[in-house]
Amino acid sequence: MTARETGVDRGRLTRSAAWASVTVAALLVGLKAHAAWSTGSTAMLGSLADTALDLVASLVTLVGVWVAARPDDAGHRFGHGKAEALAAIVQVVLISVSALGLAARAVEEYLAGSRTAEAGEGIAVSISALAATLALLVWQRHVIRRTGSLAIATDHVHYQSDLLLNAAVIAALALDQYLGLAGADPLFGLGIALWLGWGAWRASHRAIDELMDKEWPEAKRAHFIAVAARHPELRGMHDLRTRTSGDRDFVQFHVWVDPAMTVRAAHKVMDEIEVRLQREFPEVEILIHPDPEGLIDEQGLAAQQVLPTTEDSGE
Repeated sequence: MTARETGVDRGRLTRSAAWASVTVAALLVGLKAHAAWSTGSTAMLGSLADTALDLVASLVTLVGVWVAARPDDAGHRFGHGKAEALAAIVQVVLISVSALGLAARAVEEYLAGSRTAEAGEGIAVSISALAATLALLVWQRHVIRRTGSLAIATDHVHYQSDLLLNAAVIAALALDQYLGLAGADPLFGLGIALWLGWGAWRASHRAIDELMDKEWPEAKRAHFIAVAARHPELRGMHDLRTRTSGDRDFVQFHVWVDPAMTVRAAHKVMDEIEVRLQREFPEVEILIHPDPEGLIDEQGLAAQQVLPTTEDSGE
């Protein structure tokens, strides 16, 4: 991933991706509503329901990225980044509702032995939807690379499933109308519902992890420790805690230094460690607490030393 954008540039990029999602979804809702009415297709109806929820979810995303881009204030000293995770959770709920409704409709239509009407318009609309969705995904991918936005990433997962959904609608209509395979349309509709449910399950993990302040991945955490360990005055490191909020990371930890150091000298060492770390982790807000070597007031996980030994670091 390239370096993340900050401040105004990040807000501009995430809002542009959210507005693009709203525009594409609004256009497709109109087209699919007409196609669902004219074809009577369950798969097309499912595609319409999904796109309608896409529109709502994209509006939620727009609000989420707008709130997340706001600077720190007196009531939110850690910023507003978790608004993106909240927006992602709302999207997951909407996707799940869409999947359940579509599955129920598909089973009902299959048992009733329903058939589609004229398929040509539905196929044409689905091809148009494929093209519009693909263009949106390209722009979203660009924004995600530049910003790391959770809300846009969740929206991206949903629109990725739309590619398969629209292809499935085309296949269902063609099999039902041109090959006379009864039941193809509702079966494809059920398959789409299952795919949406699986997508919602996958998309929920990162949002929940962020809201629950889950620790960084082990590789990232180990790299952070290795960079801190390069400072020659660092004698030990414990009570390391990490979390992510939107596009910002937060880290706090205790370090051991020579007990004979003056406060001024210890403060200078802390500044040097922070500068080293922020060269490789520019988006991280760091809080360091110095302790005299050998002092550990914490218990359990917080008391465990995380600084690698000379053998571990290869020095």
